[in-house]
Amino acid sequence: MTAPHQSVTQQTGDDSSQTPVTIFGPDFPFPYDDWIKHPAGLGSLPAARHGTEVAIVGAGMAGVLAAYELMKLGLKPVVYESRRLGGRLHSEPFKGAEGIVAELGGMRFPRSSTAFYHYLDRFGLETRPFPNPLAPATPSTVVDLEGKPMYIETLDQLPPLLQEVGAAWHEALEQDAHFSAMQEAIRKRDVAQIKQIWNALIPVWDDRTFYGFIANSKAFQKRSFRHLEVFGQVGFGTGGWDTDFPNSMLEILRVVYTNCDEDQHFVLGGVEQVPRRLWKDKPKGMAHWPDGTSLDGLHSGAPRTGVARIERAADGTVAITDNWGDRRQYDAVLVTCQSWLLTTHIETDERLFSQKLWMALDRTRYMQSAKTFVMVDRPFWKDKDPQTGRDVMSMTLTDRLTRGTYLFDLGEDKPGVICLSYSWMSDALKMLPLPVEKRVHLALDALQKIYPKVDIKGHIIGDPITVSWEADPNFLGAFKGALPGHYRYNHRMYCHFMQD
Repeated sequence: MTAPHQSVTQQTGDDSSQTPVTIFGPDFPFPYDDWIKHPAGLGSLPAARHGTEVAIVGAGMAGVLAAYELMKLGLKPVVYESRRLGGRLHSEPFKGAEGIVAELGGMRFPRSSTAFYHYLDRFGLETRPFPNPLAPATPSTVVDLEGKPMYIETLDQLPPLLQEVGAAWHEALEQDAHFSAMQEAIRKRDVAQIKQIWNALIPVWDDRTFYGFIANSKAFQKRSFRHLEVFGQVGFGTGGWDTDFPNSMLEILRVVYTNCDEDQHFVLGGVEQVPRRLWKDKPKGMAHWPDGTSLDGLHSGAPRTGVARIERAADGTVAITDNWGDRRQYDAVLVTCQSWLLTTHIETDERLFSQKLWMALDRTRYMQSAKTFVMVDRPFWKDKDPQTGRDVMSMTLTDRLTRGTYLFDLGEDKPGVICLSYSWMSDALKMLPLPVEKRVHLALDALQKIYPKVDIKGHIIGDPITVSWEADPNFLGAFKGALPGHYRYNHRMYCHFMQD
């Protein structure tokens, strides 16, 4: 919950008087946002290649977006998908409620992600500030540690301990990671300066963990272990980060440099609308294709089924065999699914990649994640306790098994949604074998200890919704989290597009 550029634990957006920080680098400082909205388009292809089929494996956001832009260039994308369109942008509707969803995958999107918002804005989708801890849109936050809840509405109510933790995090970033200098370079889109700072940090921090960065910083060493422990529980931006302590510090720096954990919004009606709108959209002025063409139309209404085999054909093309045995050959194939599926789910010809790249693909680490949601009759948490005058319930960070509890107010005339629990890694594994009903009961029991006077269960309507991403054979985890020493693997994978 600590904003990295502030000396207190808070979440704020950028100073409006400054050029905003965007996700420009640090690995690939390229203006994708400017490129995708350029009136001339992304580029052009020789007319002789127009209509050429290109296979895309996976219909998540990456796959659908790639298909969309390739279609605009005049190619014919052929999308394969084994489950559902949208991938980890999965907005699961609550039964019987119009437009009320549980965001099982991506649910909060930083304004610094300007390329993503280009597409979101294109379709006129409405967003609201995400109810993160101490965010401006969050009426109140409760931090519950060691059985002692702290109720906070405004920054001047922050306990000294949390202020000291925030100050230590800020100091550590400045002293050991050149935080302000990097953000200034990102604001200016100064590629040379970004790479000078980042390239010097790679050999220093690739082999060291997030925990090591904190524990060995002068800022935290002059404070107690309790400060480090609270930082892990409370974190910065969106909540506790101790589950990321084993990660390479480079992974964390990518997040904080580019404000990925700040000024986040959620999409009303569900973020899954973005890939589905891309699928149905009929762009005008495309190369080769007449107006009125869409991905949906090119696929007769649905992607092809999942992929069973990928191999190099005798003529040098790439052959794809789908789950029903249909085999087709393509000059180019774009694989956007979870990389482990190339060894666990898809029979893949080893000759397609070098052994070093296979090493990188197999060593990629995905983090576990579990969420449990309930729909409630109204946003009752805004009621005031008659004795204290406080909100009866708040956005909650705790060291209990729920870890993070988020409250979604969709309007007085609509049901509300509570993410009872959002947990990662070992906390998520505690939920893995449990059915949804047990998960809900455990979460309610934990929250009852924090809010003994609140009858949460009395407000629940409809059926709860839960997810454990590592249990899904199509995903095997929620998102990447590079471990120490993995920069070389990241480099191999993300530079694979540069081929002779």
